[in-house]
Amino acid sequence: MLAVLAIAELLAMAPWFSASAVAPTLSRVWQLTPTGTAWLTISVQLGFVLGALVSAVLTLSDLWSARRLVQVSALAAALATVGVASASNPTVGIAMRVATGAALAGVYPPGMKIVAGWFRDGRGWAIGIMVGALTLGSALPHLLRWLVPVTAWRPVLGSAGALALLGAGLMALVPHDGPFTTPTLKFSWSAVPRILRQRAVTLANLGYLGHMWELYAMWTWIAAFVTASEQARTGVAPPAGSTALVTFAVVGSGAAGCWLGGTYADRWGRTLVTSVAMALSGACALAVGTVFGHALALLLPVLLVWGVSVVADSAQFSASVTELAPRDLIGTALTLQTSLGFLLTCLTIYLLPWVAERIGWRWSMSVLALGPAAGMWAMLALRQRPEASALAGGRR
Repeated sequence: MLAVLAIAELLAMAPWFSASAVAPTLSRVWQLTPTGTAWLTISVQLGFVLGALVSAVLTLSDLWSARRLVQVSALAAALATVGVASASNPTVGIAMRVATGAALAGVYPPGMKIVAGWFRDGRGWAIGIMVGALTLGSALPHLLRWLVPVTAWRPVLGSAGALALLGAGLMALVPHDGPFTTPTLKFSWSAVPRILRQRAVTLANLGYLGHMWELYAMWTWIAAFVTASEQARTGVAPPAGSTALVTFAVVGSGAAGCWLGGTYADRWGRTLVTSVAMALSGACALAVGTVFGHALALLLPVLLVWGVSVVADSAQFSASVTELAPRDLIGTALTLQTSLGFLLTCLTIYLLPWVAERIGWRWSMSVLALGPAAGMWAMLALRQRPEASALAGGRR
């Protein structure tokens, strides 16, 4: 069942970075400025935040079957992605990207709720596998971009939409939301305030915000960083296909990190593993500038370590919420957490190229280390609270 869920989510998340993967070509076709190019990703984040906030306030993940919500949302994401491919101008294209993000808000958090409903023991590992699949799904468009000619941007978008449609169909094989799922909730306006009053949940969410400060900005701009590094080394821009392949490898390597994070978080504790992962990823953000302009043989290993560590903790913040939040509001608590996190990513995705324009790409990534530092503080504070005993691994 975990394999079915993971593959379905992997496919359903393919539209996320589909436009970002072909951003250089779209920038030329639509005559976008650097800010306009950034909006290809920011628009998805904003759409996700909008969709997630509406879902959280209306408690959709706890009112409806999470499986049906994922299916309908994946279908909507597929149609919106095809809409980007057929858009005649950037205004329509970016509007379709907002719709894509809103639809994916019905794929990601409910998907994690389904996994929590199927797994009680080994939940961190299971959600880690799920987030690893989501990571591969996010990386997939970069692989598609490498496989096709530079000018063929529409097939990349169309393929991502088709994969999301396939993911929606695969979700039909899941018979129910899991033996450990909570009963269907009756709607109440007090749901979100109940969650926000939980101190332990708030600390887990603060840890997640520190993680998200770094994650999506790194994923979004790593191709630009590699391009700038190669151009500084050789004096010419590298082929777009090779940059896309490096980006796929770096982002996709996070799937291994999710598996490792889940495996050891269930043994050693979520607060410890998330803190170690953030310490490592923050160190990579600070150190990657030292290998900027060097050969890929030196740069790529640092980027791969960063790619593994930057998302290794992601699933554990979600797993923590499933163990700390009120049991009847797990779906809503997950949706609220992700909405806040993705809202923050809009700032850092916009901020990073602004910083790069002023100090250059070499040291621009160092600002991302601020997030892991704050996230470590929050998770170590949670480690000292009595509620931490409810987490897998307790306070060890």
